[in-house]
Amino acid sequence: MKAAQRLLDDPRLATLFAALAKTGAETRVVGGAVRDAMLGLPPHEIDLATTALPDAVLAAARNAGLKGVPTGIEHGTVTIVVAGTPFEVTTLREDVETDGRFAKVRFGGDFEQDAKRRDFTINALSLSSDGAIHDYTDGLADIEARRIRFIGDAATRIREDYLRILRFFRFNASHGEGPFDREGLHESIVARENLSRLSRERIRAELMKLLLARRAPDVLRAMSHAGVIEVILGIGYPARLQRLAEREAAMGRPADAVLRLAAFSVLTAEDAERLRERLRLSNDEFARLAAAARTLAPLHGREAPPPTSHLREMLFLCGARAAADALALAHAESAAAADNPDWREAARYLEETPAPAFPIKGADLIARGVTPGKQLGEALKALQNEWMRAGFPRDPAVVLQLLENAMANSGREAR
Repeated sequence: MKAAQRLLDDPRLATLFAALAKTGAETRVVGGAVRDAMLGLPPHEIDLATTALPDAVLAAARNAGLKGVPTGIEHGTVTIVVAGTPFEVTTLREDVETDGRFAKVRFGGDFEQDAKRRDFTINALSLSSDGAIHDYTDGLADIEARRIRFIGDAATRIREDYLRILRFFRFNASHGEGPFDREGLHESIVARENLSRLSRERIRAELMKLLLARRAPDVLRAMSHAGVIEVILGIGYPARLQRLAEREAAMGRPADAVLRLAAFSVLTAEDAERLRERLRLSNDEFARLAAAARTLAPLHGREAPPPTSHLREMLFLCGARAAADALALAHAESAAAADNPDWREAARYLEETPAPAFPIKGADLIARGVTPGKQLGEALKALQNEWMRAGFPRDPAVVLQLLENAMANSGREAR
């Protein structure tokens, strides 16, 4: 209890409560901030709910000299900026109509009713400005047990918004312990095909959060067994993801959502194309997955890391990020231990070695009589291959000799 009440020690929150008190309405901290504080986790953001209408909230902010922005006013949400920090303040709502994707709401004034329209018991707690914690759904008991449980009837909650299926798994990965709530798992499986009705952007956002969660490998394995992954991604490789997560931990690396997505669902460049379509990936996310898959192609099936010469070639041809991603995925595919010293040394080499820069330019060949156009491109490519075979030399004398040899050979071929 005291952990949640410590949220009120934040002077910015005190300022906001004081401003909203002038409306004569009741305001509380709600949702994730209370939940995370109870679990000893730092809240990512602090959201508030109020019985005041949005126009009154905006007026209270103005009167207190605070910036108020009607960010989602049609749904009752106003963002108030206090000392540079944004706080979302939402008028209590009641669902009028839902179709599994969107909800029509009207403003209400009952905190208990507002709590019971939320998804999970652990997300339905609220904290008053006097430090009282309000729990209408036995959320405190579920927090104590680290249990993720739908409020009321699980099937009903899911029908209101099918994204709650993914949120059920995501919160089990980030906040849960032990087995899933049986009713929640059952109803999520029953309704899984409805995930195809959701926007791909919403699915992507939930999946990326899930991939970063503490229990992501175990939960994604369960989602594969439950047929959920088949609906949203088509295929998944839970063991490969588990191995990558073990490698991250062994090497002291932070969880990387895009790399974990590659480990879970990308073997080839075609897989990256499939995910771009299914998840509406950003251009950078897609490019990273595709580059990692192309770089990984010759590494499938390796039980030992590639030699230094191959690593240098990967750096030169594919770049540092694609090389590091491909090496991590190849390690995850192998039977080598997560902290295997050979794979660790290969990773260190890629981190510390600059990508080789080809020291010969087109102008060097043009100056020696090579015609611009197709002939120049072919000559550069052939010379680049010779330079790679020579071990990426940087010594100007060696590079010049390679250039002269290439020109002499091309001259003989021309004759």
